[in-house]
Order: sequence, then C-alpha cells, then structure tokens
Amino acid sequence: MSLKNVNTVLATAVVLFTAYLGMSFILTPETQAPGFGLPTWPSGDGGGFLNAKGSREIAMGLAMGVLLVTGHRRALGWVLLMVAVAPFGDMVIVLAHHGSVAAAFGIHGLTSALIAVTGLLILRETSKARKAQETAAPAPAAQPA
Repeated sequence: MSLKNVNTVLATAVVLFTAYLGMSFILTPETQAPGFGLPTWPSGDGGGFLNAKGSREIAMGLAMGVLLVTGHRRALGWVLLMVAVAPFGDMVIVLAHHGSVAAAFGIHGLTSALIAVTGLLILRETSKARKAQETAAPAPAAQPA
C-alpha cells in the first residue's frame, strides 16, 4: 500500500470520526458529555454549549472532507495540523478544570497527536510529489527581451 493510500485512509477516518463526533454532540449531548473528561457539566440550559461543540466538529469535518474529496492534499495537510489544535485545547481545558487526566491525555491528547501525524504525513507525501514533478519537468529557460 502506498503512502498516498495510507494517508487517504487516515484522513478519511479523521473526517468521518469528526463528523460523527459533531453529530453526536448535537443529537445526543447527554450521552457524549460524560466521556469528555470534565468533573462537572452545565446544569439547566447549559447543554447548548455541547451543541456548539458539535457544530464546531461538523464544520471542521466538512472543511477537511471538501479538501480530501477535491484532491487538495497539500491544503488538507495544513488544515489537519490546524484542526489538531482543537483536541489539544480540549485536553488543556480538561486538565485546567481538574478533570480526568486519563480522558485528557488518552482521548484528547491522543486524538490531537493522531490528527497532527496524519497532517504531517500528507505534507510529506505532497512535498515528495512536488519535488518529483519539478525534477521531471524543469522550468523553461528565460528568453532574452
């Protein structure tokens, strides 16, 4: 299996999982909330924050999905690196609010690392492809004026 195929599978998994997570926080926030890692959850109408998290996840999944489907792999690599900041931020939030250390590192930290590695792999792949393309077709010589 080529590096491009492996990267495509990893990126597809990230996109699908992000979309699934977003839909879960919108449709069934009460089942998703306990696994996030914070010691307490909003009471009353505070669950709207979980829906906001869901819409954020869906937006990120759509952005990555569009880049994946349209073949903009280099841009996808950069967006994956940016998206890795969100679960990293979730990890910091859980730790700062004295939440579950296991959830902070095991869920959010690991997710951030996997997304970042996928982005780096895609950037590496596209960098190699770009270099190969440049050596195969050298730029035309400049013509005198």
